[in-house]
Amino acid sequence: MKVYLLLFLFFYVAPAAYTQPQGKVIEEVTVPSAVLGRSVHYTVYLPSDYEVSQRTYPVVYLLHGYTDDNTGWLQFGEINRYADKAIAGGTIPPMIIIMPDADSSWYINSYDGKEKYEDFFFKEFIPAVEKTYRIKSQKQYRAVAGLSMGGYGSLMYALKYPGYFAAAAPLSAAVFSDDEMENMPDAQWDRMFGQLYGRGLKGKARLSKAWYDNSVLSVIEKKPGAELSKVRYWIDCGDDDFLAKGNALLHIALRSKQVAHEYRVRDGAHNWTYWRTGITDALAFIGNSFRQ
Repeated sequence: MKVYLLLFLFFYVAPAAYTQPQGKVIEEVTVPSAVLGRSVHYTVYLPSDYEVSQRTYPVVYLLHGYTDDNTGWLQFGEINRYADKAIAGGTIPPMIIIMPDADSSWYINSYDGKEKYEDFFFKEFIPAVEKTYRIKSQKQYRAVAGLSMGGYGSLMYALKYPGYFAAAAPLSAAVFSDDEMENMPDAQWDRMFGQLYGRGLKGKARLSKAWYDNSVLSVIEKKPGAELSKVRYWIDCGDDDFLAKGNALLHIALRSKQVAHEYRVRDGAHNWTYWRTGITDALAFIGNSFRQ
């Protein structure tokens, strides 16, 4: 009888009594920006032991997609739930996740200087956040990740500022070839890229210096492999995603420069189901960079 009672307690009572530690989420925080002339919202995930420890933590800047905001990864990506589970299981180390609102800026500076989100991010946002929370401020403990427009942003930041990041994990990154930009329907160009590179541009006129300065494929082409290799890359895009071509070209471009990277093509499209099922692996890759 005692044996059966012990087995009952082990298999039924103990699991029910166990509660997975939960991190803290601060959904709306603001930081003032002199560069942008406005305040910017961001969302924060703090690991479960943050409030009871005195340690500092590595950080991931997790970027949202086009038309979304700082709450996207929380509301639709359920990032807190996935991070809690991965930390509890030892899949990733405890980390702070910062999710800024970038509106439709594509995380870069516009050609006319009217929007300077890239300047804001590096000159104001990172310093402000890393003074507010107990974050390790060295490159080897900082990473950037994101989906779609945020995947593009994470690539551009890692490519342009390799001294800031140990790793980058773009999911379904918005990588476009010159041909795709040149032949994009006019309405789509003006809606998505007009504020960045100039409205009303057609054909080859779109392939300006501003475009080449911010084209993922162009930046890779111009940089030596040794410079590109200063950041570890995790690239993940679904086989049914409309951005699959750009991500394949990204993979080829990095291979041509002999840059070691992880390239994943899973079954899926450009949606939250794909990103939710991929974020743990992306964070695990980043976490391994932090662990060295």
